[in-house]
Amino acid sequence: MTKAAVRAEAEALFAAFQAAGAVPVEADILLPAGTLLDLYGEDIRARAYVTSDPLRGEMMLRPDFTVPVVQAHMGEGAEPARYTYMGEVFRRQEHVGPRASEYMQVGFELFDRAEPDAADAEVFALIAELLAPLDLRAATGDIGILMAAVRGLSTTEKRKAALLRHVWRPNRFRALLDRFAGRTPVPEARLRLLDRLSGAGAVELMEAAGPAIGLREPGEIEARAAALVEDAAAAPLGAEETAVLDDLLSLEDAAPAALDRLEGLARRMPSLGPSVARFARRLGALSARGIAVEHLPFDASHGQSSLEYYDGFVFSFHAADPALPPVSTGGRYDALTAVLGQGRSIPAVGGVIRPGLVARLKGLA
Repeated sequence: MTKAAVRAEAEALFAAFQAAGAVPVEADILLPAGTLLDLYGEDIRARAYVTSDPLRGEMMLRPDFTVPVVQAHMGEGAEPARYTYMGEVFRRQEHVGPRASEYMQVGFELFDRAEPDAADAEVFALIAELLAPLDLRAATGDIGILMAAVRGLSTTEKRKAALLRHVWRPNRFRALLDRFAGRTPVPEARLRLLDRLSGAGAVELMEAAGPAIGLREPGEIEARAAALVEDAAAAPLGAEETAVLDDLLSLEDAAPAALDRLEGLARRMPSLGPSVARFARRLGALSARGIAVEHLPFDASHGQSSLEYYDGFVFSFHAADPALPPVSTGGRYDALTAVLGQGRSIPAVGGVIRPGLVARLKGLA
């Protein structure tokens, strides 16, 4: 694949986003690691190139554009606002395969608090139009619906926080759900620890263990022990609520049929109501943009393996070859603007296209 062909495709997409009203913006290639680590935790280290600067501290090669664009907008941007960008991003790969560690990305970000559902439709429809000649398969979902279901559970706040923390790790999320529902046995090691804690407190156990050699402070260990005891005393999730989550996680259908099923789930779990209503409004906005929603796939679990700042509508476009990564991904990230906004927030949605894959599928590279 020639870089010239990829660059030409990137510039064409960049120009198309500008024609749609987006203002071109730049972002540093080397970003402070602290912000990204605060957002994603240590998991981001497995996906990013990390280095140390003698003056600026720990830094990362840009893993994507969204975070620096949001930071810039929250600092001085007007509302509503549309931005576009073009450049390389860098992702570590643990295995040899089709996924590149460095590739071009062109993106479009929309900040608009007036009509978030129309904004979702605008971003999706614009990218769908640009990629239409490639005859790609679209995939859509809504992480916000799953998060609303978790927040509506009749369980402890700590259990809900644990599930929300692992929404983007589907295997861990499922394991936690099964444990909280009482469908998997408590590990023997935890049972032994709980038995010892019931006989002696955490302080006594720490004193009996000898000198501390780890990095955790005694207060942290005591808090963790108390959390384990509290969780063990919590009642299992109710059968009906667990069934709703199971049905939600397995929901895959064309969008109108998915809406019917979601409305049924909302009658069983009222906390889903606002998110499902928003989904219905989004389908109307997509239809108004010319999207054939009757053929649009919806998967309630779609986006669970995506970047962790998406908290609403999520989408991607895929080539026929399953070995290739998505040609485009995107979604809504309202909570991210609140985190980076230093007291301000604004609903936001965006998407990116990989021009290298576009050029490849067009036979240009």
